[in-house]
Formats: sequence, C-alpha cells, structure tokens
Amino acid sequence: MQLKKTEKRLFGTNGVRGIVGTEMTPGLALEIGLALGTMRPGTVAVGRDTRTSGPALASALKAGLLAAGCDVVDCGILPTPALQFLVRAHFDAGAVVTASHNPPEYNGVKVVEPDGTEMGDEESIALEKHIFEETSRMAGWERVGRERAAKNLVEEYVDAVTRAFPPSIGEDMTVVADPGCGAAAATTPEILGRMGCRVYSLNCQMDGTFPGRLPEPSPEGLSPLADLVTATGARFGVAHDGDADRAVFVDEKGNFIEENVEFGLIADHVCRGRQGVIVTPVSTSRLLEVIAQRYGCRVVYTPVGSIYVARTMIALAAQGTPVVLGGEGNGGLIYPGHQLCRDGGM
Repeated sequence: MQLKKTEKRLFGTNGVRGIVGTEMTPGLALEIGLALGTMRPGTVAVGRDTRTSGPALASALKAGLLAAGCDVVDCGILPTPALQFLVRAHFDAGAVVTASHNPPEYNGVKVVEPDGTEMGDEESIALEKHIFEETSRMAGWERVGRERAAKNLVEEYVDAVTRAFPPSIGEDMTVVADPGCGAAAATTPEILGRMGCRVYSLNCQMDGTFPGRLPEPSPEGLSPLADLVTATGARFGVAHDGDADRAVFVDEKGNFIEENVEFGLIADHVCRGRQGVIVTPVSTSRLLEVIAQRYGCRVVYTPVGSIYVARTMIALAAQGTPVVLGGEGNGGLIYPGHQLCRDGGM
C-alpha cells in the first residue's frame, strides 16, 4: 500500500510553521481560521502550546473561525495529542497553535480532522486554495460563532491514558519527567503520579521562552534530566518536545535511548503474543524489521510524515489487517487502541 505526497504551498508534513512575524503572522492565522471554518462548519476546538506568540496567533485563528460561523471551544494550553483526543470525542474539527520541536521564535497551526487525525494532503491543498483564492465564507452578523472556554477538558485525556493500564502499575517506581516547559507540564507528571509513580520533574513550568532547554529533546539538552535520574535512583527519565506528540527516554544510568532503539524496545513489548502490522515511514531504522520478524509481524512503510502513517493504519484496519503499532523513529509513536496520532503522553 502506498500513499504519495502531494505538493502543498503552506502546509508541510505537520501543518503550517514559520518564524513569527515574518512567515507566521496573525493575518495568516486569521486566514487559516476562515478557511477551516468554511470547510468544517460546526464546533471547532482550539488549543496551543506554551510559546509566547501563542495567545496572539490563537486569538487570530479563533477570530477567523468565529467569522466563518463556527462555534469555538478554547481548550487552553495542552498537548497536541490531547486536543486530537478531544476532537475525536466531541468536536467537528480542531486546530492547535504550535511549532512542536522548533525553536521559540517559531510557531504554526496544525489542523485536526473530526477523527482526531491531522488534515491530509488533499484537504490541506483545498484549505490553501480558499486562502489564496479568497473564497472563504464570511458569516453574516446573525450567524457569527460563539466562543467558550473549556480548559478542564484535558482531564478526559489524562484519564484515558491512565485507564489504559492496570491500577498502580507504577507503584514503588521513581520516574523523572522533563516536559521542557512545554504543553505536557500539566499532563505527563499527572499521568505518572496517577499510575502510582513517585515523580520528580524539571522544566515543568509553562514558559514559552524555554529557559531550561530548547523544545527539541536532544541528548545534549537532556543532560540535566540524565543527572537527576541518576541522583534520584529513578528507573528512567522521559522528555517531550514542545507539544508533546513525541516522548524520548534516558535509562536508569542516565544514558539517552536513541529514538529508533526506543521504537524497537516498545515494538518488542507490544508485538509479543500478537501478529499483525507495524506501520512506519521509510526513514525508520531497519531494526524494526528484526523486532517484527521475531514475533511473526511485518512492517509496512510509508512516506515520511506521521499523517501518512496514520492514514495507512486506517486503510489497513479497514481491510481487516490487524495493526499493532505505528510511528516514527523520532519518539513519535501511535497506539491504535488509544488513538491514531502520535502521542507522547501515552
């Protein structure tokens, strides 16, 4: 099965991103909101990460949605996968203001479809067409949307992740969490705590200047995490990128676990006693092939980009093919029993 990439002008593999004030502006966010509201009328959830430009861009995005006649539910600061989970459960579409792992001067918009997946190529091109050809719908004064805040909805996501595991599975386990001052600051330590873990944290304040480290969880940036793991005798440390759709780890000795090795370790656990397919881009290490074959599973490859992984997983499942795991060799894994998007918290 092959999914081909289609050329887009604004959207990349993970939404629109750029340097704030030049490539990514409130004007562009407004146009994206108008276009999305035109294509997905109804109630749209909006969230953001901790970047300093987030309030301005989210306000512009919401203004566009409201002007197009959509009702907007502002979910506040939360991980991208949390918003995706909520969209699938409650809303007609969603959008997250985030630049994920990029440096603080960047921001962007990621559009979420009703099933919780990222908007695909063809639909993204249709959205771009509305922007470039100025064909977005502007509602009359009597049909403009309404906005409400629902910042407590993220609790549903935290509960869903926690309930996926046996109660108190982390009892007597010490773990160190490093959300990197990003969106997972209010979720990952809470998830680990509810699972019974003793949790130490660093970079757990929400701060869009990212004073502790850059949003990309690199081995160099995670040196303080490694030190805290060894100092506390923790079983492992976990870190996220800015919007927490990825998770990376250091082991009990403070060693960084390369993301392809991480994928292999988790696949080794997930595939035991199961037969089916692992879906991943061609950029992933062939180590995954070795792990899959060990348990009678096979690997299906896609173009680079999590949306192609998710779409392929959906298509295979619709054909009756059991899909046990998906993801990329960058710490962004997809657990089909939970939801069909990368989820660092899970």
